[in-house]
Amino acid sequence: MPRATSKRKAPPSTSASVTSSDVVSTRPDAGKRGKKDVDKIGDLFDVYVNKSLDMIDPEGIVSFCSHLGVDHTDVRILMLAWKMKAEKQGYFSSEEWRRGLKDLNADTIAKLKKALPGLEKELMATPKFEDFYAFAFQYCLTEDRQKSVDIETVCELLNLVLGPKYRSQVDILTNYLKVQSEYRALNADQWRHFYRFCKEISFPDLEDYDSDQAWPVIIDNFVEWMKENKQS
Repeated sequence: MPRATSKRKAPPSTSASVTSSDVVSTRPDAGKRGKKDVDKIGDLFDVYVNKSLDMIDPEGIVSFCSHLGVDHTDVRILMLAWKMKAEKQGYFSSEEWRRGLKDLNADTIAKLKKALPGLEKELMATPKFEDFYAFAFQYCLTEDRQKSVDIETVCELLNLVLGPKYRSQVDILTNYLKVQSEYRALNADQWRHFYRFCKEISFPDLEDYDSDQAWPVIIDNFVEWMKENKQS
């Protein structure tokens, strides 16, 4: 996830690490419950939870990613957040955690690892991808009443989310966004039209681009910039 936890401290080291299949519960009564009552998803949540917040916080997510074997900026972590329907970037509530892991039929780190390729395949399909793409932008709105995301983060997000499907377009688009000076941040409508542009317009010839259609000004400017610089 772009910049969400990159500046946060890594979790403190421990004398023992979580195995790929099982974790030791921090709940005092875990050993007293019968097998039918064991809550593995809740126990796994307890491994990473910040007890004072009753949520998994940025440090917990870094630790979780370490055990999962992926970087916290990996797109698959953003996909997990989508599956959980997480509301706050860098934090997972117990309800969100349970929702996501139940949908993935995963209650251990090992099962989550096995579920990731299927989740990635699911979200690369067009119907789900559009929802995931919209979620990715909303997830970066971290402040109350925030409606736009800064250009640097937008470029990171484009590379992360749209890059795997439209690498050529995203490479040139992010180059343009970095050199242009008219926009310091972009809103959800502009973000949505980046995907529409990649999906509908032939590239790099741009032969079917019509500026009279309902394109945001930034897309018109991008197309003009491409023509002037003869990008290919």
